[in-house]
Amino acid sequence: MHEAKTHLSRLVAELKPGEALQLCIRNEPVAELSPIRKTNKPKPRIGVAKGEFEVPDSFLDPLPDHILKAFSGQ
Repeated sequence: MHEAKTHLSRLVAELKPGEALQLCIRNEPVAELSPIRKTNKPKPRIGVAKGEFEVPDSFLDPLPDHILKAFSGQ
């Protein structure tokens, strides 16, 4: 456990997919660290909806009082 605390960053950096690092106290395993699998998330496509809708000029106007009161639970 002491070695893991001292060298945790290096030990985690050296882990490869499918490998696990067992942490032991007095030679008894108590925990296991393994790398998280990276998912291939598609990158967002900026501007994909261009021209499909129009933001009205009133978009940034202050909200009416009755809506503001609804947010505060009144």
